[in-house]
Amino acid sequence: MAIPFELILFGAALLVFFSVFASKGSELGVPALLIFILVGVLAGSEGIGKIQFENYAYANYIGIVALSYILFYGGLSTGWKDIKPILKTGIVLATLGVLITAVIMAFFASFIFHMGWKESFLLGAIVSSTDAAAVFSVLRSKNITLGGKLRSLLEFESASNDPMAVFLTISALMLITIPGETPFDMIPEFVLEMGVGLIFGLGLGWFSVKIINKINLDYDGLYPVLFTVIVLLIYSAASIFKGNGFLAVYVAGIVIGNKRFIHKNSLIRFNEGISWLMQITMFVALGLLLNPSELLPYISAGIVAALVLMFVARPVGVYLCTAFTNMKFNEKAMVSWVGLRGAVPIILATFPFVYNIPDYRKIFNIVFFIVFISALVQGMSIGKVADFLKVSRPLGAKRRYPIEFEQMAGINADLYEIMIHPQSSAVGRKIVDLHLPPKSLVALISRGEGFLIPNGSTVIKDGDIFLALGANEDLAKIQEIVNQKSEKTEGK
Repeated sequence: MAIPFELILFGAALLVFFSVFASKGSELGVPALLIFILVGVLAGSEGIGKIQFENYAYANYIGIVALSYILFYGGLSTGWKDIKPILKTGIVLATLGVLITAVIMAFFASFIFHMGWKESFLLGAIVSSTDAAAVFSVLRSKNITLGGKLRSLLEFESASNDPMAVFLTISALMLITIPGETPFDMIPEFVLEMGVGLIFGLGLGWFSVKIINKINLDYDGLYPVLFTVIVLLIYSAASIFKGNGFLAVYVAGIVIGNKRFIHKNSLIRFNEGISWLMQITMFVALGLLLNPSELLPYISAGIVAALVLMFVARPVGVYLCTAFTNMKFNEKAMVSWVGLRGAVPIILATFPFVYNIPDYRKIFNIVFFIVFISALVQGMSIGKVADFLKVSRPLGAKRRYPIEFEQMAGINADLYEIMIHPQSSAVGRKIVDLHLPPKSLVALISRGEGFLIPNGSTVIKDGDIFLALGANEDLAKIQEIVNQKSEKTEGK
């Protein structure tokens, strides 16, 4: 008997609805990915929902599309000035570090699960990449962040190591399915995939900004539609030309996010919402695939594999890749511990089905168990480990303003946040006495816990935060005027 479409639609909406509310559990330190997966498991064939979903091919397609949007948003929210100091270390961790982790896990998997070396390498490749979203959702929920360059390094590495894991997984599948294929045959493929992916990401990212700024659509609601389609075009175009589509969308996201384009604030917020929807859809779908009873035979071996990943494979990879850097021991230890497995390993665990690998269900269940243990143990202990290693610092609450400025075609201006420091000569003076450039004005002042709309006679106080609206070329002049030190301070 066919299920009515309305009932399917109601069930899908209900799963997303419950996932959104269940995400509040991340405040307790539980990674959001585990919460979304749990919703899927409860709705699955062995849960209270009794939903029969065993289509690994559909789950694989959902995962590819979802991961494209998640990585694109990761690139959008990555500031170039933040990743530039850690770029080399991040790239080494995202490539060589992933390979080392995969090889070590393959070595142990051959003993733990009694698998052949090709199948063992496949398992190692699948669990070789980390999950940035899980890590920082936990950090934010506990109101801490990482000091120094750690945060930027971990965000960049976690977002950029997925293409390497995808490449290693597909390479392992080709070694298994193509007679006579050797690891050395994969080297030209690696250069081609990464090179084409990088070129498409840089080129299409730059071209996308030009299109968004020049197209001048009559309806503002079409800009989010254009933004949504761009992600799919970049991924598919790079993949058609044998490039790594995931690398392409991530690089394009970085390029676009660090450029000026119209409706930038609203488009980034829109993409953040799409990213969350993709995470929920992906993890709930993967949760539906899981039959908890099938995990029972892998409990002891799965625990051992997860411990090897957390305490051997990941640390060895990190320490080898950072051996010649100036990172301190406690920083390396923190990078080693922040190696949560999440979205990518579970998505990659559906690839063996697509390639008709025997025992694909076994591989999926093993990967699922490893990811679950890693996310649970590491995810719930990140805050305490950061405090123990003395690499954490309080996370200041991000100030939200009642107004914002959207980039529009033909307007060369922006809204800038400028802090008034105690030693500034502006303290105690009226705004009119600052003689700001004629094309600029102070639109709002944040003072203490409140806001005030200023006029020319408003007296500036220590600790005020200006929201200054002005032409882009006047920003440096405004900052120079506001940040100029008083004569009393200079005389000390």
